[in-house]
Amino acid sequence: MSSTQIIVIALILLAGALIALAAGYLYGRTQNKERFETRLRALKETSEQRLLEVQADQREAMREAREETARIRSTIEHENAERRAELQRQERRMQQKEENLERKLDILEQRERKFQVRERLLEQTREELEVLKQKQVSELESIAQLTEEQAKELLLSRIETRVRSEAAQRVRVIEEQAREEAEARAREVITLAIQRCASDQVAEAVVSVVPLPNDEMKGRIIGREGRNIRALEAATGVDLIIDDTPEAVILSGFDPVRREIARVALTKLILDGRIHPARIEDVVAKARQEVEAIVREAGENAAMEANVHGLQPELLKILGRLHFRTSYGQNVLAHSVEVSILAATIAHELGADVNVCKTAALLHDMGKAIDQEVEGPHAIIGGEVARRFGKSPKIIHAMVAHHASETEPQTLEAAIVQAADAISAARPGARRETIDLYIKRLEALENIANSFTGVEKSFAIQAGREIRIIVKPEEVDEYEANRLASDIAHKIEENLDYPGQIKVCVVRETRSVDYAR
Repeated sequence: MSSTQIIVIALILLAGALIALAAGYLYGRTQNKERFETRLRALKETSEQRLLEVQADQREAMREAREETARIRSTIEHENAERRAELQRQERRMQQKEENLERKLDILEQRERKFQVRERLLEQTREELEVLKQKQVSELESIAQLTEEQAKELLLSRIETRVRSEAAQRVRVIEEQAREEAEARAREVITLAIQRCASDQVAEAVVSVVPLPNDEMKGRIIGREGRNIRALEAATGVDLIIDDTPEAVILSGFDPVRREIARVALTKLILDGRIHPARIEDVVAKARQEVEAIVREAGENAAMEANVHGLQPELLKILGRLHFRTSYGQNVLAHSVEVSILAATIAHELGADVNVCKTAALLHDMGKAIDQEVEGPHAIIGGEVARRFGKSPKIIHAMVAHHASETEPQTLEAAIVQAADAISAARPGARRETIDLYIKRLEALENIANSFTGVEKSFAIQAGREIRIIVKPEEVDEYEANRLASDIAHKIEENLDYPGQIKVCVVRETRSVDYAR
């Protein structure tokens, strides 16, 4: 094959290829155009649908906006109508008030005019009475032949003479009554003093009884020429009474702790059988240690039972001495623990300081443990001891104020301790006083108060330690109230037997009531 043919064939193939490429390009373009048109139509349909949806949303929003606008307009119009109605009501009320004020002003002006007329009439009447008074005085002076000053001096002189005579008679009567009641009053005072130093819960007295195995032991206790009994009394500070009581020795002394030491020592000596001065001193020393241990343990147990912590050992010893003290048959240490528990409960309910209340209540009668050694009321003594041991002023005040006779409670905690003390001492069975006698004593106290003129009501409170008397103010003035309190107190002293003291409180109240119309 020649080169010319080859070239022709190549050209033919090249032309075929070009034709094929052209045909393929045209076919692909046609296919792309169709796909583009199809997509364009789809986009157009989607756009038209979204446009329709947006237009629908716009129409819905416009409709809701119109409805909200209408609702707001309706609400505003309703509120405006209510405000206008309220303003109209207020205007009517103001108008009514103005009318009422005008009427009241007219009434007041009328009353004022009437008062002015009455005042002028009263002034005229006063002047007339003054003229009549002067006339009567002149007539009386002419009849009595005395001036007003002379008559006044004569009258005062006669009244003074009569009052002095009555006072002297009353003094004589009081002196006679005092002489008649001196012995009974002295016995009462001594009894109260003995009660203050009572030592044992089972006997309201100042003695302890030690049993003996036989009457021969009395001679051994006395010793040759009384040396054993003198040594025992000197070592213990307690008197031994050896009388005709069979198989018993009586220990007498005001200090219950000393008496307990003597009882323990004598019991040991009797059991041992060796009784001589040297042995007595050793046994008494050991008995003193035992009793001190009992005292310390009693104080610690009381503090633990009352849940009071942080008390110094010396303070616990003083507190433990109350284990051997009683007040009208009530053990003072047990009473103190009971008061502490009551005070803590009350303080918790009232939101007061619980620690102050329970500590002050536990220590409130601590002065009774050393009142034989220190003079003064036991509340004051206990407060001084607590101050020396660094207790807070609130605790000290609550201790001192548990008896209102020493000082009035100034804090809530002091009032709580006073109330708890009264509750513990006053409950039936706490002290040796039956409920019938307790009620009769309170009734007798109220009957004495009610027997006086001008008394409206009377109430025995604080377990009979205070009588509160309500008087009629129109019958009893403030000066008469003071005299009435003193008279009632004297009558109570004369007619009743009672422990401690009774506070007489006379209350006079005047109320003025009026109405604004």
